[in-house]
Amino acid sequence: MRPTRRLLLVGEGNFSFSASLCDASDHETHITATCYESEERVSRQALAKNNIQHLRGKGVEVCFCVDCTKLKDYFLPAKRNFDCIYFNFPHCGRKAGVTKNRELLVKFFCSCADVLTEKGEVHVALCKGQGGTPADQPMREWHNSWQVVAMAAGAGFILSDVHPFNSEDVHGYKCTGYRSQDKSFSVEGALNHIFTRSLPFPHPRPVICQTELEGKWVSFQVPEIFVDKMNRGFLDTNSDHPVRTINEKLIAQLSQTFPLQRVDHSLSLLHQGHLSAVSQSNAFWIIPNTEQNSSSEPPGKGTARSVLFPGLHFCRDIDQYDRMKAQEGDQLSERYRLRSSHLVYVQDVVRRLSFLPGTLHVLTGPVFRKCLISPHTLPVFHETLFICAVDKGTEGSCIQMLMDNIKNTVSSLLPPLSCFTLNSTVQEAKSSKTIELNDSVMPEPQLDKTQYFICVKTDTSDSKANGSCIGDISAAPWGTVNSELSIVFASVNLDLLAMQICGISDWRMLWTLDERFLNQFIGGELGPFKSFSLHPPSYVHDVSFWVPEWEQFDEIAFHTIARCVSQETVMSIQLLDSFQHPQTGQTSLCYRLTFQSCDKALTRQQVAEMQMQFRKKIQQCLHITLR
Repeated sequence: MRPTRRLLLVGEGNFSFSASLCDASDHETHITATCYESEERVSRQALAKNNIQHLRGKGVEVCFCVDCTKLKDYFLPAKRNFDCIYFNFPHCGRKAGVTKNRELLVKFFCSCADVLTEKGEVHVALCKGQGGTPADQPMREWHNSWQVVAMAAGAGFILSDVHPFNSEDVHGYKCTGYRSQDKSFSVEGALNHIFTRSLPFPHPRPVICQTELEGKWVSFQVPEIFVDKMNRGFLDTNSDHPVRTINEKLIAQLSQTFPLQRVDHSLSLLHQGHLSAVSQSNAFWIIPNTEQNSSSEPPGKGTARSVLFPGLHFCRDIDQYDRMKAQEGDQLSERYRLRSSHLVYVQDVVRRLSFLPGTLHVLTGPVFRKCLISPHTLPVFHETLFICAVDKGTEGSCIQMLMDNIKNTVSSLLPPLSCFTLNSTVQEAKSSKTIELNDSVMPEPQLDKTQYFICVKTDTSDSKANGSCIGDISAAPWGTVNSELSIVFASVNLDLLAMQICGISDWRMLWTLDERFLNQFIGGELGPFKSFSLHPPSYVHDVSFWVPEWEQFDEIAFHTIARCVSQETVMSIQLLDSFQHPQTGQTSLCYRLTFQSCDKALTRQQVAEMQMQFRKKIQQCLHITLR
């Protein structure tokens, strides 16, 4: 028995399940057992009549002629607070096909939403194969199943647990058929599906963030895909988020080997500087508002609020950024972007009076990058950057100490059958740039230097893959600042590392607002994550379009628009077909988008609306012609 107080059973036949549940409950549990048939008809069966008498003798409320698709009509508002609702083997009767039974489930779940407590559960037992989830063995084809998870999504429910329905464990239970007919349902291989409410999808509003820029506090509009990811406080002192727990363990381990100093969190979210062509396409370009709040006084740590200031812009790409700046009469060199790495702050850190050679300086915070969509490709993540200045010629020993400490920490946190590797590669001269820590050049890989990639592979990883790369370690000369010293860098993607350690298959789960995620890590405990949304339905939509001969298609922008419009529910984008028209020179592209939410109930209608919005946006922003 789960710790529930008020239980509702619908669609009872002979009331044997209700009687068994009643006998297993304590005196504080209130049970209401209902049936679609009249009492007169049901009482014709001796077993049903005896069970009804038994239930009433125990104080159970027994109701008849109750339609499970209209539950609120049978209970006063004060009584619409059931902790658990049971529906065993629903069926429309006779030779009703899957369509009719899906309709029954949709109406039932909508009815449950009216009488269930906020954290209540809905239990639905289905015969083998009916549910249409991978839990069914064998699993029916999707179109031939009842699609129970998709039907529940329409009422805002997600599948949180599923387990075998063992009738032998229910003392005295005898399954009947439709409307208590003698021919019973086959319960062999049946499954009990447990549904809970999901959080609704938010309605995004413009959010203004304030950050320090060149000694003044400025405001900027947060790109829509990051509206729910700003100022989440994952790294705060009172946070139990696994990202913070892992970061603190890394720092604690390294502090035993190195003198260690944390760099304060006043580093700006915006950065100004030159980037390579590749980096430019991956950056989120921002035009800050320097007029609304140009005070040198901070407005409050990490201030963000849902207020739209005039004159704030988020640019799709650097070309749009330059056009807008030119219209405003500003210099094109003043390009600001959301920080994509803490490496952009290395020059600022090493110039500080507090920067000491031999001391490990630590920078931690979120970084932002445009990227293609996949479960392990993160547009925002928490990066920890370790910086240490050492004498030239001793870089190797410093790198080895960093590697050993990171390896010891990560290995102690990884689940069994996992492995930790450090893959080293030597950068080729033709593809690298010299790193000089001076005023004009930002850190980039040096010629002929060795770079170590930190990889983690668990027993659930693809055996053909090299595991997940969660960071890298490298060294570079200090340049004109001090020719006798070199700088060693170690960057760690805390989000990817948390996914590997806790067995989280989708990066989006790290950012969920559902409390059931953090409840699994209370007190900083790092254990295997158990998803509260099982077998979420997925929906597929294709889009085809022409790209003009003179236009170069921006695939990263294409993916970024999909992220924004779908509220991160597009889990994959696949190129299906590409060909060039021999006469016009236009290129035709066909992509397949797969929508799926890892933590919320997502319906087919919602996805259809997202797809229509997506088609409009790519036509407006990417100058393509839909087919």
